[in-house]
Amino acid sequence: MATGRRRTVLLVLAAVAVLSAAALVVVLASWAPERPEQPRALTGDERERLAAMRVTNYRDLRAGVRVTAGAGAARTELVGWADWSRSLVYLDVGGPGAGAERGLLQATPTVVLLRPDPTAVPTPAPPPLVPPTDRWRLHDPPAGQGLAAVLDLLFRLASDRPEPPADAARRVGGATVGAAPVDILQAPPPGPGASTPAPGGLPRYWLDHDARLHRLEIGLAGVGPVTVQLNRSDRPTLRPVDALGGRPGQPRALTSAERGRLDRLPARLRARGGAAVTLTAPVAAATNLRGSGWVSWSGRAAYVAVADLGVPRRRTLLRLDGTGVRRAEVPAATVPGTVESPGRPPLPPPARGWRADPRRAGDLGLLLDAALRAAGSSGGRGAALRVRGDSVAGKSVDVVELRTSRGLLRYWIDRSGALRRLELRTRAGAWAQLDLTPTTVPRLVAPPRPPAGGR
Repeated sequence: MATGRRRTVLLVLAAVAVLSAAALVVVLASWAPERPEQPRALTGDERERLAAMRVTNYRDLRAGVRVTAGAGAARTELVGWADWSRSLVYLDVGGPGAGAERGLLQATPTVVLLRPDPTAVPTPAPPPLVPPTDRWRLHDPPAGQGLAAVLDLLFRLASDRPEPPADAARRVGGATVGAAPVDILQAPPPGPGASTPAPGGLPRYWLDHDARLHRLEIGLAGVGPVTVQLNRSDRPTLRPVDALGGRPGQPRALTSAERGRLDRLPARLRARGGAAVTLTAPVAAATNLRGSGWVSWSGRAAYVAVADLGVPRRRTLLRLDGTGVRRAEVPAATVPGTVESPGRPPLPPPARGWRADPRRAGDLGLLLDAALRAAGSSGGRGAALRVRGDSVAGKSVDVVELRTSRGLLRYWIDRSGALRRLELRTRAGAWAQLDLTPTTVPRLVAPPRPPAGGR
């Protein structure tokens, strides 16, 4: 009896197994892998979000960025932040293809500053939020290539007005970023006049349902494939370095106390007699100057030793007074200090090598001339604005901006009324600084006049 019952159970189990196998065969025969989504035209909602993408970046103010540009040994990697509200990017440049551009970078759409660091590790990391104050220099990467093309792309990701997407735009898929669903849209490069397909086909945008861009893949001529990843939650306030004008402020009219200190400044400088000065002047991509010397308001003369970071074995002695500008080129050993921080010029000045400078030392001459003129009449300063409060040499100052016939100037005046810094907007768009330290200025003996013909 028991044997018969076991036989019945075994037959039932065998029948179930046969039926299951048959069902599995039917399922397998009817299953096929899910086919990838086919590109399609954008819906109305997708078109609106793509049109609003650049405005969303602008309104969100800032985002963390990680860029990979190029491939293989030519790959450059950039990590940092973009502040579209102030048209500023701050990046660490690395990767095997970085070359001489390895280091920290700050840039606006018109000015690029580089702090090269050839000893930095190849893999970049987020830059320090308070940027270093030294070793920044103007940089002029070739337009439309390499770093210049990548920076242009980052700035073109934002706008204060929507841009209708081109008819060629398509939705090519979907994905998730974190927990947020995104649409992968294919469209022409961002920005006006950029409707021509980039190398490798149209760029792809990872766009969420709030019109926020999370990723962009694009090909750039002269660069190759470029991937931009945005961290929408990483958005600290950025501080531009001094050569880009320093941290932003809230420009306003002067108070009566600030106006009084500005009006009394010329008399105060004349009473002071003079000051020791140090200068930082990024005047061109190939001309980044450092210097030290004196300004004498009582003698109406300036005398400085200047080093060019691109010519470390030479120093220029510069004398500016009422007769014009004279200069002498001397070996670096003539002046103490380093190319980044040269010492003061020799006294008495060398007897030979002086020549007249018909260009009056360019922007550097304008900066020194502005320092001497600061002790003149206070007239013509009615359009002054207080840009912001700041500090220099441990002193709180008001940064006062003036538009003059010689350029845009900024006076850094402390609460006692002393002039601590003078800044000039150079023709390259950067700011040159002249720091002034009250001291007893030696008698600035004039060098011999150059013979006729300027030599």
